[in-house]
Amino acid sequence: MSHIIFLHGASSSGKSTIARALQARIDQPFWHISIDHLRDAGVLPTERFRTGEFSWREARKAFFEGFHGSLRSYADAGNNLILEHILDTEGWLDILRGLLAAHDVLFVAVHCPLELLVDREMQRGDRPPGSAKRDFETIHQQKVYDIELDTRDGVDFNVRRILTGWCSGGRSSSFSGTMRI
Repeated sequence: MSHIIFLHGASSSGKSTIARALQARIDQPFWHISIDHLRDAGVLPTERFRTGEFSWREARKAFFEGFHGSLRSYADAGNNLILEHILDTEGWLDILRGLLAAHDVLFVAVHCPLELLVDREMQRGDRPPGSAKRDFETIHQQKVYDIELDTRDGVDFNVRRILTGWCSGGRSSSFSGTMRI
């Protein structure tokens, strides 16, 4: 069984910052993995999607099915993961719950005020305008978390909360064996 710390929050909520700090402090090796890593590494022909040469709408389903399947493969091979992801599509929670059922998943909500999300989205410039607001309004609905963080509490405080929660072993989220929504 591998350990997975699943950081779930709106686009630009601070998941990457928390993940990097967590990876630097946790006492076991953990991969830090996200869609952004694949995009930034050039795995996707991003520019060709931007120009319309390729249709992201047509490629999106296969891309995410592959990404989700890879998470299971990484964990099944014995790799611990710090996963940052946005469950913004109907059914993804159930799919990932099934794929990761054999592993210890700590499901962590990353909350951030809407004004800050919108500001970060504009500064980054690599997100579709309005995605942070849409995420803010929808992604935490009908999900139960082991830990809920507020990015205003600061990275160090939030990393300590995650480490405490991870070490406790207590799980009662949407990913635990007994919890179903």
